Amino acid sequence: MSERATSQVALDEVTSLCRRLRLKYVREQLEDVVHTAQAQRWEPTEVLRVLLSAEAEGRDRSTIEVKRRRAHFPAGKTLDTWVPSRSSIPASTQQALATLEWVARHENLAIAGPSGTGKSHWLEALGQKAIEQGLSVAWFSVEDLGALVRRHRVDDSVSKAFGALASVSLAVVDDIGLLPVSADAAEGLYRLVDAAYEKRSVAISSNLHPSGLDQLMDKTIASALVDRLLHHAHVIVTEGESVRLADATSGRGVKPLDE
Repeated sequence: MSERATSQVALDEVTSLCRRLRLKYVREQLEDVVHTAQAQRWEPTEVLRVLLSAEAEGRDRSTIEVKRRRAHFPAGKTLDTWVPSRSSIPASTQQALATLEWVARHENLAIAGPSGTGKSHWLEALGQKAIEQGLSVAWFSVEDLGALVRRHRVDDSVSKAFGALASVSLAVVDDIGLLPVSADAAEGLYRLVDAAYEKRSVAISSNLHPSGLDQLMDKTIASALVDRLLHHAHVIVTEGESVRLADATSGRGVKPLDE
């Protein structure tokens, strides 16, 4: 058997072993790396280093993508598409929040202000960065939480369900107050905040300041909710014109039609 044929047999055997050991990214890079190693006369340890680095990097990318899908982000907004100068949030506050040190300290974040002032975009951008840093994130509307309460009330597993929800590093509840809050949704929001209290971080956005949540739900629940939410929380109030409206009126909201 020729040297080339012998080499191909060995390569096929290594590929088979990679499948057996589930080394997907080693298998994908194997042939190219072997040919490069032969041409450049790499040491065996360098070949191993390159292949194992490819496997580690590939698994990291895959983990991030899985976490993104599980988070259920609404729009794919990231810090790359965030324009700091268009936000009324002070630049120093943006920088401090973007470090995510507050998540490591199990602190909360509440952003209140008019529609269109970047609340959802900012929260999603922070959530995306959290996942890139290896953390886990879950994104909800307040009615998602209400539906969860109704689903688990049937078998009396509501507490267990919300305990599992609060196992993520950061739970985000977006756009509280745009629509009426049902009793189930209010209960769900309270249960989430209570389950995460001093163990995980919760971030919310609302067109109302948290102190005004009693306008949306039973005052007893609102009081207990706000007490736990704000005990270790950063409260940010946005203001100004809607960014979406500004884009629309300036013609930046759509791509111009060809004439």
